[in-house]
Amino acid sequence: MRGAVLLMLAAAATGAIAQTVPDRSVPETGGLDIPSNLQIFGKLDPNVRKPTAVVNDTVLTGTDVDQRMGLIMAANQAGNLPAEEKERLRLQVLRQLIDETLQIQEAKSAEIAVTPDEINQSYVRVSRNFNRTPAEMDKYLREVGSSERSLKRQIEGELAWSRYLRKRVEPFVNVGEEEVKGILDRLEAAKGTEEFNLREIYLSANQATSAQVFANARQILAEIQKGQQPFGYFARTFSEASTRGVDGDLGWVRAAQLPPELAQAAQSMQIGQVAGPIEIPGGFSILYLVDKRQVLTSDPRDARLALKQLTIKFPVGTTQAQATARAAKFAEVTKTIRGCGDVNKTAATIGAEVVDNDGVPARQLPPQLQDILLKMQIGESTPPFGSAESGVRALVLCGRDDPPATGSLPRPDQVQQQLEQQRVNLRAQQKMRDLRRDAVVEYR
Repeated sequence: MRGAVLLMLAAAATGAIAQTVPDRSVPETGGLDIPSNLQIFGKLDPNVRKPTAVVNDTVLTGTDVDQRMGLIMAANQAGNLPAEEKERLRLQVLRQLIDETLQIQEAKSAEIAVTPDEINQSYVRVSRNFNRTPAEMDKYLREVGSSERSLKRQIEGELAWSRYLRKRVEPFVNVGEEEVKGILDRLEAAKGTEEFNLREIYLSANQATSAQVFANARQILAEIQKGQQPFGYFARTFSEASTRGVDGDLGWVRAAQLPPELAQAAQSMQIGQVAGPIEIPGGFSILYLVDKRQVLTSDPRDARLALKQLTIKFPVGTTQAQATARAAKFAEVTKTIRGCGDVNKTAATIGAEVVDNDGVPARQLPPQLQDILLKMQIGESTPPFGSAESGVRALVLCGRDDPPATGSLPRPDQVQQQLEQQRVNLRAQQKMRDLRRDAVVEYR
């Protein structure tokens, strides 16, 4: 999971920071008229790259794009992307860098700064999260084609924008008691209706670009279905919605809260399924159904299970036939288990490892195991499962704490906080649209 963490380094780093990453600027020029963001013309340094874009006089070079791509690809272990997908990623990274630049510029115009000391402190904490010293982190970033500067720039952008929202947006977002009460009343009225935990990739389109965007969405969907990268990777890389920073997570939503096209798709999907491209006003969406449940109704999958796991590893080179034979013998032995007190003794007879797992939520297990375990009695064992490479396993059910018979309403303060965050996100999207509309961006 370190890849997912790496993409959210800025958020994990600390929360608040201020001024800018030194970006090859010349702060003091002894009275000379030298711009802070300069470009060297000529061939004195063969390593100088031509700018990819100039955003309100801030230069974004090809090196900036390459290093951010290196960061993203390393975070998601995507070292061998096809050329076509790599080019799509490059264009997406450029758009993200432009947005990041606009956010930093807007924060500065609001007299919000992120100091180098604060960025360095965050960088140290991020390195520590990866069990590295800052020097080791520097080396790692260079090895993956990125740099300390690229990561610090991302930290600065995240924190500058977060501070801007806290100063200029959050104070003006209000949620009244009557509004909260109305939501709680509607939740109570919706009790028993289905809701969905969805993730989304949104691609904007207009009449002129619709065909091309649809084709791009089809290609993204095809890559998702290969299963080589998690859905979150594609959401962070390609989605144009504000949820891209959280892997496209829409949270728990009911059909009535979704556009009709998405509601219809969600209601027909199975857990773990991906659907799309779905045409909606303004573009196309790709949906991933993580889970579903009924509002304020207990779900057996919320039961917490106490389990013992028995594992037998196969020697290197074990064939599928040999694995099947050993699994059959393993199954015969596990059937003789008479309660959890008998597990260690039985494991010793077949050389199996035993691991205790207390309080495991049933819904966190693979769907096939959920169905089996929720039908089992205490002391029973699952059928063997595994592979020739990873060995064979079985789970013994030692205890089960079922959820309350009925779900409870969220607290009013929880509803208020969620509403406020939704409105902050909405205003942040509106502000970004304004910044993009008013920006002067020259592509090179």
